[in-house]
Amino acid sequence: MKTINVLDKTFSLSISEESIQEAVKAVADKINRELADKNPIFLSVLNGAFMFTADLMKNINIPCEVAFIRLASYQGIDSTGSVRELIGLNYAIKNRTIVIVEDIVDSGLTMQTLIKTLQVHEPEEIRIATMFFKPEKLTVKDLQVHYIGMSIKNDFIVGYGLDYNEQGRNLKEIYTLV
Repeated sequence: MKTINVLDKTFSLSISEESIQEAVKAVADKINRELADKNPIFLSVLNGAFMFTADLMKNINIPCEVAFIRLASYQGIDSTGSVRELIGLNYAIKNRTIVIVEDIVDSGLTMQTLIKTLQVHEPEEIRIATMFFKPEKLTVKDLQVHYIGMSIKNDFIVGYGLDYNEQGRNLKEIYTLV
């Protein structure tokens, strides 16, 4: 098994680029079917979701728009338990279908906070698309994740936009902390 070092940690290959791309295509196909008549706004959560968003958009074939927001809740390999909005939404979303595009949903706190922030702007509906989902870690029990690329174990991962202290986002595969 291939291993890599990112800063002071060792990670082993756990999800191939091919498996990731198959999952992205499956998510896009479902969105294309379900939102064909909605002209949704895809709201990508930076920094982590940039790779997923780019690949997802390559597979979306319905009319849509893309916007970006930056939130943060991680420090190192641990969640801080709070969400800090770093860059706000500057987009008219009233009466629009919003698809939040996230790299990973674990506790659900980031999504819960973002949804509350967005609801003030009166969108028609809010859906969540995540590349990775950790159902064992979810603490926001009423959170509905509409589009899931892959459900994974509660391990710390890096690659495909996810980082360890801002390193490793550029990896095409997913690596798990050893």
